[in-house]
Amino acid sequence: MNLLTIPLRNARRKLLRTLLLVSVFSVGVTAVVALHYVAEAVGESFERKLARYGANIVVFPEADTLALSYGGVQLGSLSYDVRHLEQADTERRIRSIHMHDRLSAVSPKLVALARVDGQAVGVIGVRMQDELALKAHWKTEHAFPKAEHELLAGSRAASNMGLAPGSTVEIGGKEFRVSGVLAETGSEDDEVLFADLASLQAAMGRQGQVNLVEIAALCAGCPIDEIVAELRQALPGVDIKALSQVVGQRMYSIGFVSTLAWVVGLIILLTACAMIALSLYASVGERRKEIGLMRALGFSRAGVFTAFSFEALLLGALAAVAGYLAGCQASVEVLRALDVADTATWPFSFAHLALTLAMVSLLTILSSALPAWKAARIEPSEAFSLV
Repeated sequence: MNLLTIPLRNARRKLLRTLLLVSVFSVGVTAVVALHYVAEAVGESFERKLARYGANIVVFPEADTLALSYGGVQLGSLSYDVRHLEQADTERRIRSIHMHDRLSAVSPKLVALARVDGQAVGVIGVRMQDELALKAHWKTEHAFPKAEHELLAGSRAASNMGLAPGSTVEIGGKEFRVSGVLAETGSEDDEVLFADLASLQAAMGRQGQVNLVEIAALCAGCPIDEIVAELRQALPGVDIKALSQVVGQRMYSIGFVSTLAWVVGLIILLTACAMIALSLYASVGERRKEIGLMRALGFSRAGVFTAFSFEALLLGALAAVAGYLAGCQASVEVLRALDVADTATWPFSFAHLALTLAMVSLLTILSSALPAWKAARIEPSEAFSLV
């Protein structure tokens, strides 16, 4: 009989109580692990889905404006001396900022006005690959442009001008073929045509020039204000606007899910720790005679304290392993139920298992401190008084 075998024998002797305690603590660990992985996966899913609906930072050249009024009547503002951005230099400066790795999409655009069959229509020059990364919600009835002289027609623009896949449009003396019609988005994208940026620049005689650059910068914890500050430093004399309301809503959604998971998980774990402590405290009262005999046989107070702590550690280790594995599986099932199937993968990690084991073991030892201290204070004489 030694300090290690005593807790093991007690666990076997009271197998039902041991299984009950391990089950209770395992449920707590399962909840924390599952909530952590679900919050992480849902946060990433929110990022991807919310980021599909456009840019949150827009870079465009400064323009001088003049407020016009006549006879006390405000006639609005007139922009003059409108400048442009040099595409290569602007992109190089954007990519040079310290937080360039936080920029998920950079899409330069040239805005031009063209006439198709006598009707004026806006034509937006884009790099289609970058634009699709920025607006992943786009859908088309045929195909997105792949060749240089292909364009994508907005739904309303196509309807107004009778355009369909295969139609040709002349812009700046160059012929463009409609490769597809954009499904209705409910935005200004429905009103315009989208052409290849380099081809439109050549057709309009504006090689290397763009009117604006749209940037999507979103990740969990991305400091949008700092990114904008770095962009302003890298691009002096340029207007930069951040759609802070949209960004704030995105980050709030992600942060709320994560915070809720940790709060609920903490409550469950503390409840499980309290049950472990109460159970061990009751066990000390039931085993006073046994503890007194141990003291009479030469076990020190430190030895008795260690025996009870080891018993709690054993329960915690079993609960940690079982709870972690169950939590991994539970997170997969919850994500499937939430229809987040693209992120419902088995999240097992040896590092996370080791961390869970260490944290749960520490919690169980702390929970057992008071009962173990009470057991260590029992005197050998108490064993004989109970005979």
